[in-house]
Parts: sequence; structure tokens; C-alpha cells
Amino acid sequence: MGLDKIFQVFVPKDKKFFPLFEENAMNLVKGAEELVALMKCTDELQRADLIKRIKSIEKTGDSLSHKIFDELNRSFITPFDREDIHHLASTLDDVLDFINSTAQRIKLYKVHSLPVEFTNIAELVLQASQQILIAVKELPRVKESSVITTATIKISEIENQCDDIYHEILSHLFEQETNAVELIKKRDIIQALEKASDKAEDVADVIKSIIIKLS
Repeated sequence: MGLDKIFQVFVPKDKKFFPLFEENAMNLVKGAEELVALMKCTDELQRADLIKRIKSIEKTGDSLSHKIFDELNRSFITPFDREDIHHLASTLDDVLDFINSTAQRIKLYKVHSLPVEFTNIAELVLQASQQILIAVKELPRVKESSVITTATIKISEIENQCDDIYHEILSHLFEQETNAVELIKKRDIIQALEKASDKAEDVADVIKSIIIKLS
């Protein structure tokens, strides 16, 4: 056993990260819930309110990420690798960034109706976010918990479903959409939405890395 490993056994690890990560994951779920509501909403005023709420949630996520980075700079001993703490915070932030990017593109492009497949992907992003929250809550028990592994597997499966829907809707848009401007708008929105699912899988990959290193 290396000196750094021996040292970590006898020095208490900073546990402030776990509640911050949990709060961050809960905020992500909230953002994903609002995204699903936005996709289903047809009232313009309600849509505008949902977009503002998603932006506010994204700002909260940024603030939580900065808190994690600040704690990382102040902490000598951490519950797992410093690089993984930074990467986990960054990837959680990325998912919410693309959720907000999707909402902002809907606002920018003034899109009044979207294909049902957009809602389907948003619902899958929500499911992935919920699995992220389950995994993050188990991080303090990462060595003993099989729940984390199950959650990361589900996230990967969800991302595969998102890919399938994404490619189908792109094919449909290029075949059926006769208005080139509308095609570009919808393509940009669905790309941001699909990116959110990609980033959710990135979160799962970071968590898998943590599991391997601590096993």
C-alpha cells in the first residue's frame, strides 16, 4: 500500500461533497421535469414561464458546481479522487446546460409546436436524471452499494433509446419538413436535447470510474 493510501486511512475524509452532489442531482431532476412540462405545453405564457424557470434552475446548478469546486480547493483529503470530484460536478452541470440550451432554442426560434418524439426524448432525459440522483445518493456507500451499478446501467440503456429516437426523428424531419427554416430550427432543438442525454451517460461513466477506483 502506498504512503498516500496509508495516509488516507488515518485522516478523516471530507464529507461535505456528498450533500452538495445530492443537491446538485436533485436540481438536475427539477430542471428535467420542467423540460418535459415545456415540451408538453401549448400555452405561450406558460411556456415563457417554464423557460424562465429552467434558466433559474440552470443558474442554481452553476452555483452548486462552484461550491463543489471551492470545497475541492479548500479540502486536503477527499472521499474519492479530486479529478473525479471535479469531473462529476462538471458533467452534472453539462446535462443541465443542455436542458437549458434546449429551452432557450425553443424561445429563440419561437417554435409553437414540436413532434411528439421531442417529448419522448425529454422524458428519457428525466428518467436518466432520476437514475443519476439514485446513484449520487448512494455515493457515501459506494463500496457496498449495488444500486449505483444498476443505476449507471439504466442510464446507458436510456441513452441508447434516446439515440434511436433522435435518428428516427432526424430522418423524418428531412423527409417530411418542406420548410427549410423550420427544419433547421427543429434540428437544432433536437440536437441540444440529444446532447443532454449524452451528457447524462457521461455522468454515469464518471460514477463507474469512481466505483472501479474504490473497489
